[in-house]
Amino acid sequence: MGDELEGLVSSELGALGYELVELERRGSRARPILDVRIERRDGEGVRVEDCARASRAIEAKLDGSTLVAERYVLEVSSPGIERPLKSVADWRRFTGKPAVVTAAALPGGKAEVDIVALEGEAGQEVAVLRDVKRGVDHRVPLAAVTQARLAFHWNR
Repeated sequence: MGDELEGLVSSELGALGYELVELERRGSRARPILDVRIERRDGEGVRVEDCARASRAIEAKLDGSTLVAERYVLEVSSPGIERPLKSVADWRRFTGKPAVVTAAALPGGKAEVDIVALEGEAGQEVAVLRDVKRGVDHRVPLAAVTQARLAFHWNR
């Protein structure tokens, strides 16, 4: 059901010129909360009007479906400054930026890093990550990354 829900949301967003960055389902079975993070395909920043437009389109499809309980809550927003890195395109786009990455190959399983580069063939990409605290580089296959988000620092 999660894939079907994600497909419906992605399809509606795509028709409006948006891209689904993240879909998180929280709450209870009777009162699910759907947290949808969107991005504009034209590269402009997401505005309140974009969120309202996307919300109306998604609601129109969800209201006529059985994918979520009748009393669902839909929250649509931009991915924010600590956005998740989900796709190969995200990793390429944010090369040179700081991130917090969780992967077994990293010391302690999680590290704050700078994304140095992305290497390898399609489907076998390896992120070159500079450990900010230790000053060493790690090569981590993207397939081994369990979670990654951009890191934001006020004074950096």
